[in-house]
Amino acid sequence: MRVLIVKVSSLGDIIHTLPAVTDAKKAHPNIVFDWVVEENFTEVPGWHPAVDRVIPVAIRRWRKSLMKTYLTYEFRAFKRALQGARYDLVIDAQGLIKSGIISRMSRGLTIGLSNRTVREPLAALFYNKAYSIPWSEHAVDRLRQLFSRALQYQYDPHSISYGIDKNKLKTLAEEGSTKTVVFLHGTTWSTKHWPVYFWRELAFLATKSGFQVLLPWGNSAEKERAEYISDGNEMAKVLERQSLSGVAQHINDSKGVIAVDTGLGHLAAALEKPTVSLYGPTDPALSGTFGLNQIHLVSNFDCAPCVKKTCSYKGPEIKDFYNGNEILVSPPCFSANRPDYVWDRFRGLFQK
Repeated sequence: MRVLIVKVSSLGDIIHTLPAVTDAKKAHPNIVFDWVVEENFTEVPGWHPAVDRVIPVAIRRWRKSLMKTYLTYEFRAFKRALQGARYDLVIDAQGLIKSGIISRMSRGLTIGLSNRTVREPLAALFYNKAYSIPWSEHAVDRLRQLFSRALQYQYDPHSISYGIDKNKLKTLAEEGSTKTVVFLHGTTWSTKHWPVYFWRELAFLATKSGFQVLLPWGNSAEKERAEYISDGNEMAKVLERQSLSGVAQHINDSKGVIAVDTGLGHLAAALEKPTVSLYGPTDPALSGTFGLNQIHLVSNFDCAPCVKKTCSYKGPEIKDFYNGNEILVSPPCFSANRPDYVWDRFRGLFQK
């Protein structure tokens, strides 16, 4: 049985799909998956042994010039790769119009969520068969249910495996090296960022406890933040720019992870690393890190989670003291979880 998965982005959403792949492979040992994914994330599906062929797509780049893209060899090559096999099923695990179009372009029976439970209702027009799965379920569970119903098997909702073949992640740690903690400080929305001086204080707490702090980055702003966090701390290391596989290796070799709401936090969960994740404007109940040894620290503010990219807090200013100076906490919803509390919760993961 050969099945095509259409889940093009983003990193967290792609990782959320992996447990469903594991379930399906366990139920149908002969199943083989191909996967359509954005070109920046092609490494991730290949970490799962049930995925045979990864088909890259470049929608984010192509949409800048749709007509030029349509006329280029690159798009024709993608279409040829997509239609190069006939599939028993095509599962749109994204639920967007763009993923629905890709699903219909392929050769196979298309499956997705119903127009009442899909992210973009018009996407359901491209499916031959649709299933209703409540929004009240976590994204991982919704996908596990979709796959199980489409492929007609039962799974154990009380156990989970992302199925990543860790042998594909070459270790970077040296034998006897200092235990490390990875700080995943980069994220998309400005409102998701934990205050940078909180990170710096947390780094000193970590290194005082005998940990080396590793600071990955993906763009110039994140590199600048990493350098600020590590400044004056010999045990805090700003990494060279990493591929996704490189970051995954460092996470896999670490003792654990502290993260904001970011796709790499989901990668830490998939690698079964003890992780403390910080949520201000977003709600982890439906799309937070999912798995073993995961702690979600949420805000106690009445306006949280607001799920807004721009802070609309109208209350009194929230201030803190750092190095003897009074500093405004922004976004203010993160003031509920200060560095000392975060570090205590992280250490508690190893004292069970």
